[in-house]
Amino acid sequence: MSTAPSGPGLDRPVPLTVAASVAAIEGVLLVLLGVLEVLAISSSRLTLGVTTAVFFVAYGAALLLCAWGLWRLRLWARSPVVLGQLIQLGLAWNLRGGETTPVAVALVVVAFVVLVGLLHPASTEALLEGD
Repeated sequence: MSTAPSGPGLDRPVPLTVAASVAAIEGVLLVLLGVLEVLAISSSRLTLGVTTAVFFVAYGAALLLCAWGLWRLRLWARSPVVLGQLIQLGLAWNLRGGETTPVAVALVVVAFVVLVGLLHPASTEALLEGD
């Protein structure tokens, strides 16, 4: 398996690189959803709009922080990202059927890619050595 350098004497396996990159993209998209929610706030749903926007921005920022941690081979970052992907699989299950099926399929594919990358033996070894 080829690797990408991540620091002096450390190698980041490709599966971990892919997982960290996809998690970072998820984080950026969640922050973007939070910003879009702020732009869509109306007076009739002010509290819901603000709390939803804060949630998306905070969740996206946390995912970005964890993706950065994975990129830097920090073991602490793996568990929150795994938890986020498991929650995403549950969300996909709820969105299955009807018009939301393509969204559900996309969520499953993304979660699967991240989970496989994080749980790959080379990723586990790199995270254990990097921490």
